[in-house]
Amino acid sequence: MNSSINVLILCTANSARSILAEAILGRLGAPRFKAFSAGSHPRGEPNPDGLALLGELGYDTGAFRSKSWDEFAGAGAPVMDIVITVCDSAAGETCPIWPGAPVRAHWGIPDPAGRGESDAERRAAFEEAYRRLEARMTALVALPVEEMQPADLQAAINRIGTLEGATDMALNQG
Repeated sequence: MNSSINVLILCTANSARSILAEAILGRLGAPRFKAFSAGSHPRGEPNPDGLALLGELGYDTGAFRSKSWDEFAGAGAPVMDIVITVCDSAAGETCPIWPGAPVRAHWGIPDPAGRGESDAERRAAFEEAYRRLEARMTALVALPVEEMQPADLQAAINRIGTLEGATDMALNQG
């Protein structure tokens, strides 16, 4: 593996769940883990409700942006050790071929974007997504990834994807 463990978190729009996950892993896993996020069809900007929550939790949100997963598939891209999808739509798409043959898993959780009519309801949806992603990232950081064989790492990150709040697709992954 690289000197740091590179983790790419994917969702369709790269505006909500994947941005939250990138922030969480960046905080919990640094410097051992390096977090990246991208989307198959990026929205173009992070969700403002997600950025507001991250800002209130003390994250510097200035560097987060919605970007295509193609940035991580080409020459000169960082080589990923782990690629995780956090939305069922992106998990069902044909992903690029990632350099380095990373371990891949699906950690589907419900999309907080667009949930709720009021500010309080939208905030609650983002807080729930954050809590679920934080539990998964905490479990990932606790793994002795550097010492694990690829099959053991695959099994461990698949188990993490089945934590509380997982989508049916995440619960039924092989």
